[in-house]
Amino acid sequence: MSHLNRLEGGLYVENLRVDLLFQIAGIGIFISVLNIVLKQAGKEEQAQMLTLVGVVIVLLLVLQLLGDLFDSIRVIFNLY
Repeated sequence: MSHLNRLEGGLYVENLRVDLLFQIAGIGIFISVLNIVLKQAGKEEQAQMLTLVGVVIVLLLVLQLLGDLFDSIRVIFNLY
């Protein structure tokens, strides 16, 4: 809730999280480059595991965003 700003009507609005979008894109580019390097070296199994780790990391970032979304909804509707 540290990135919420108070508006005139008492509502809270979340700032755009462009930095998180760039983090996800950077992770994707980094994983894809390493994947290509590992496949060229004949290490397909390690490349597949690296891709899986990248997907898990991005999913954790998305889960963090979903948590922030539910916190914002809770604050907006004064649920508890």
